[in-house]
Amino acid sequence: MTAPYILYGMPLSLYTGKVRSYLRKQGIPFEERAAGSTYFREKIAGKLGRWIIPVVETPDGTLLQDGADIIDYFEAQGGRRYPAVPTDPLMRAVAHLFELYGGEGLLRPAMHYRWNFDDDNMPFIKNEFCVGMSPQEAATMGDQFFEAASSRMKGAMGFFGVSKASIPVIEAAYSDFLRLFDAHLEHAPYLLGGVPSIGDYGLIAPLYAHLGRDPNPSSLMKKIAPRVWRWVERMNAYDQSASDYQDYEKGFYTPETMPQTLHTLMAFVAEDYLPEIRAHVGFANKWLSAHPGIKGGTLGLKEPGERIIGKAKFNWRGIELETAVMPYRFYMLQRLTGAVKGMDAAAQAAVRTMFAEAGLEAMLDLKTDRRVERKNNLEFWGEASP
Repeated sequence: MTAPYILYGMPLSLYTGKVRSYLRKQGIPFEERAAGSTYFREKIAGKLGRWIIPVVETPDGTLLQDGADIIDYFEAQGGRRYPAVPTDPLMRAVAHLFELYGGEGLLRPAMHYRWNFDDDNMPFIKNEFCVGMSPQEAATMGDQFFEAASSRMKGAMGFFGVSKASIPVIEAAYSDFLRLFDAHLEHAPYLLGGVPSIGDYGLIAPLYAHLGRDPNPSSLMKKIAPRVWRWVERMNAYDQSASDYQDYEKGFYTPETMPQTLHTLMAFVAEDYLPEIRAHVGFANKWLSAHPGIKGGTLGLKEPGERIIGKAKFNWRGIELETAVMPYRFYMLQRLTGAVKGMDAAAQAAVRTMFAEAGLEAMLDLKTDRRVERKNNLEFWGEASP
């Protein structure tokens, strides 16, 4: 019997991991199909206007692209086993923060640990690329496909600030994150308590596909953060999978019950990601000012599928980095800032206080001069203000 939903992705795809985890945890029946196949390239990517994953095809043939939008689609239907968005305003803001950080802020270690450890990783990664193709195509085109893809991705490391100079800092920062997250998971099986949130789904993207499966970083995770490794397993289980916990918060934390370890993780995000997203917003606003004629509904780039408008420099942990500026990140940032602006005055004040204590209040005020919207599975600039 054909599953009512079809997930097009790849086992080693970072963003596919976010959607797969959500579908499993929610008990939504689906079938996963190869995104490297000719069928996907010609039929699915052709409809989308670019090759990009993950994609969910609904029973009526509608195509949904992008992990956040796919989760929103299912959450809007209601009746989910574990609603992914907390009702408490403060916890909702924290969930959006880690959805942003997981999907965007952890890309630096994800790229480094995948592509800079060939002796450990390469046989596994090559096989996994072929798993993402149809068996017939893998047998005839696998080597060619892998060589092209791996060369492109290794070249892309620089877009995320990975270089010989930055590697020691990347490794030290990532180890700090693992230890902090491991300590936090002593209290409950998920980021915000007893059920997974959009924060967990944001984090699982890099922590599963790149950092929890590839041989070198997987070994590191098991060595210094065994609770994080268990969380990775748990996030891919169809049930609660929390037999290693006894007494814990059964739902989401409240501001009164959230442990200090969560505040500590938020402070880590302030140091690790705030400088980058602030620099990107500043670059984007200067770029928009220099391109006043861009029409709403486009990104102002040559091709609709292009995602990078330039590079921004910033100081990160004592070194200078230059990373690619992608409007999609502003779309994810707007999920956080928009959620906070939609709260009543008391809740907004409470969120600001909590974020200020973590050194994150500035993130709540970051805003591009034009919104980034998504329609027909593409992101674009909204209309300019009159």
